[in-house]
Amino acid sequence: MSFTLHPRLSADTQWIGDLPLCRVLLSKEAIGPWLILVPRYDALREIHHLSVADQQQLMMESCSTAQLLETYFSPDKINIGALGNLVPQLHVHHIARYTTDIAWPGPVWGNTDGSQRGEEERQALVERLKLLFGQIDGFTPA
Repeated sequence: MSFTLHPRLSADTQWIGDLPLCRVLLSKEAIGPWLILVPRYDALREIHHLSVADQQQLMMESCSTAQLLETYFSPDKINIGALGNLVPQLHVHHIARYTTDIAWPGPVWGNTDGSQRGEEERQALVERLKLLFGQIDGFTPA
């Protein structure tokens, strides 16, 4: 697969690893955990542009990611969305939401103060996520 990550995704996230189809990223923003799945194809903009097999793979990886968030982070709700208004490269957000988070009950977009996790906290979360994703078949840590 030919793949280059969009510069904004690269700047705003940390790489956790790769599932069979998608790169797994952690948003640097201090909400969630907020994970982003990016199918590793260049110039891909929409889910329906994937082959049927890759659409099914994306759904399996998305469900595995949501299950991981639910099981290990106990959120009140998981928000999943593929907007792409600012970053056209296909990417799917998976955000563990809590009634106590800064944006609740609204969407995270435009409703946070933009603060980021500290480096030590982010690295600890990255290492935990690598271990948790390691339980999913085909995961390769960054």
